[in-house]
Amino acid sequence: MLAGSALLAAATVVTGGASQALAATGPVQVPTPTPTPRPPVGPADGSPLPGVARSRHAVGDPRGSDVVARFGRAREARFGTMFKQLTGFAPDDDLLVGLSERMVEARGAEDDIRPDGLDNPDMPAGFIYLGQFIDHDMTRDPTPLADQRADPRGLTNFDSPRFDLGSVYGGGPAANPELYDPQRPGYLLLRQNANGLEDLPRGANGSAFVGDPRNDENLIIAQMQMAFIKLHNHFMDTEKNFTRARQQTRWHYQWVIVNDFLPHVVGRQLLDEMIFALGRRTRARTLFYRPGNPLRPMMPIEYSVAAYRWGHSGIRAEYEMHDTPLSPNPAVLPIFSTETGPNPRDLRGSRPLFTDATVDWNYFFDIPGVRPPDDRNMARLIDTQVARPLHDLPDSVVAHTPGAIIALAQRNLLRGKRLGLPSGQDVAAAMRTRVPTMPAPLTNDQLGLADPRWGGKAPLWFYCLREAELGGGRRLGPVGGRIVAEVILGLMQIDLGSYWNTPAGFTPVGGPSFRMGDLIRLAGAPVVVPAS
Repeated sequence: MLAGSALLAAATVVTGGASQALAATGPVQVPTPTPTPRPPVGPADGSPLPGVARSRHAVGDPRGSDVVARFGRAREARFGTMFKQLTGFAPDDDLLVGLSERMVEARGAEDDIRPDGLDNPDMPAGFIYLGQFIDHDMTRDPTPLADQRADPRGLTNFDSPRFDLGSVYGGGPAANPELYDPQRPGYLLLRQNANGLEDLPRGANGSAFVGDPRNDENLIIAQMQMAFIKLHNHFMDTEKNFTRARQQTRWHYQWVIVNDFLPHVVGRQLLDEMIFALGRRTRARTLFYRPGNPLRPMMPIEYSVAAYRWGHSGIRAEYEMHDTPLSPNPAVLPIFSTETGPNPRDLRGSRPLFTDATVDWNYFFDIPGVRPPDDRNMARLIDTQVARPLHDLPDSVVAHTPGAIIALAQRNLLRGKRLGLPSGQDVAAAMRTRVPTMPAPLTNDQLGLADPRWGGKAPLWFYCLREAELGGGRRLGPVGGRIVAEVILGLMQIDLGSYWNTPAGFTPVGGPSFRMGDLIRLAGAPVVVPAS
């Protein structure tokens, strides 16, 4: 699976096929929903497609994220704010730019393999990309471009955030048939690419047909998209019904978010304090994420522009994608190389998968029943340092026009100011009024911000990273963790289609211990047992 049939002869490939199959009942049934006017998710000939926005992760401003700055803190639409009583924090730009220059790891990709004590021993690196996948699912904007232009602030035309795998399913078989296998009704489509590898379906320019173009921005997230496609197709094999297969796929994904992703990011203790059972349903005690309209919940900027950007500090400069006894060296690729040309040997996406970039998920997650490799990729600690390649984003990510800001930390800090984020200390103090057990707000001396022009306050994104760092960096701290948990659990609770709200209750395949590694195996995504 990773390097052709020769590799299969040298190692055992573990898949999740028949060993965990569900009972199949009835003939194949595919619903025929009423088509809604949606643009195709990719051009058939690979050319640029008018009417389809091509946003990039952490680079473009999501439509409507400036609603608070433009219309006031009480306004809720596609975005809003959790702490409406707080004011935006607006330090001088030069302070933010100077701070961003301090937020860069000293080592580059060439030194990434050397231990430096800053890897997170509790978090395999796959959780960084699962977090990116979840973010894309929550913030996906399928609104047609004409409607976006008519409502650029996202005040009325928007889909509310839900964990529904819209980035995988698009608008469904009728609305987005290009995502589905024409030979197998109800199955999602994968194709063999020009390199002879299984890949996402792609146009002539290399861009993938996906429900959200951001899931093609790097070759790790593209292969995670493939894993969820495989999971759906597995459930099509067992359920023989598109609606049930989609529901099973969504619920297993949601189960992983609550029971594997969040414990790694915010810690089990906080989740145990917030989650409780109400009959067969699951509920959460949310104190701060209380959208005004639960039927169309907003995305708070404190989450999307600050706390959830914790993952930027966990990105490595390079990753070992797989290893094989047939290769003299393991396949280690940087996130961005200095190579020029259309196919640099790195992990940039929007192009066909190639052999060195094929993933062995055993290098990114704990896989039940599979011996771990000696050198699994671990996330970097959650701290105030981001990988050096993110300081100089390539032209394929940010156009290098005059005045362009190509440092990711600088973009994050300036965006937070422009969108009206409150300071970290103000958020911490507001939280403490409702949760007295929370610690007192950190001072700027504790945060390492000595310049008096900060006025004793800090940007919320920096505050969340620094409090995590001061706590050891293995998970988010009290403020960042609470924001992330409140929003994710709050959305799970509001969504009547989530597994939390099924009257019969839900248990995943294999039982309550189901985790991301189980999902990988159930999907039959590539996992190679290390040679003994």
